Amino acid sequence: MTHSSSSSRMLASTLLLLAGLAFSAGAGAASLSVLVLDKEGKPAPDAVVVVVPSAKTGAPPKPLPDQVTIYQEKMRFVPAVSVVGVGAKAQFVNNDPWEHHVRASAAGAAQFNSAAGEGFELRLDGKPEGKPAKTADATFTKAGAVLLGCHIHGSMRGHVYVSDSPWAVLTNAEGVAQIEQLPEGAAQIKVWHADQLIDIAPQAYTVTASPGKLTLQLSVVPRRRRI
Repeated sequence: MTHSSSSSRMLASTLLLLAGLAFSAGAGAASLSVLVLDKEGKPAPDAVVVVVPSAKTGAPPKPLPDQVTIYQEKMRFVPAVSVVGVGAKAQFVNNDPWEHHVRASAAGAAQFNSAAGEGFELRLDGKPEGKPAKTADATFTKAGAVLLGCHIHGSMRGHVYVSDSPWAVLTNAEGVAQIEQLPEGAAQIKVWHADQLIDIAPQAYTVTASPGKLTLQLSVVPRRRRI
């Protein structure tokens, strides 16, 4: 056996081994495309789709963000909705020339069951012309939807969805959430929207190796967001 022949066989064996490892790592990982519609059947952007698999096996997906920056611009929270993991830190940046007072509390029906003192409050001075914006930090320690408001400007509203499942995705402008690296088997699919005050019951779903598609519908028509 020549040296070149031996090297070729070793290379082929290595490639087969790597292919097998790649197949094993990807085995059992599936994808799901979820379309969220409003009560009138129109796509609902900025809804949060959460998948909770029954099986805890398989490699978890890329972790949810543990850092988020939320700007205050033209008396709005930007982005209007953020999705983060439990324990994520947020930095609030006031780009407006006037003061804001951030108030964070449980969103939806959960606000009526919140314990006294839950949430947080932050005060941010206005941005001086030609100088850096004022900032303040906070940490989201509990899973659930958080409503952001301002004591001074009552029309300001934003949300942060804090998920304890790593499979949590915000729908895009077409109302679609694409979820990857799901373990095969039984799962619960939840959908949340800022204007859906009463949570919709989770839907049972079986994840298979083939890419899946699912449509979920809200029982409300979300209000138009101020631009």
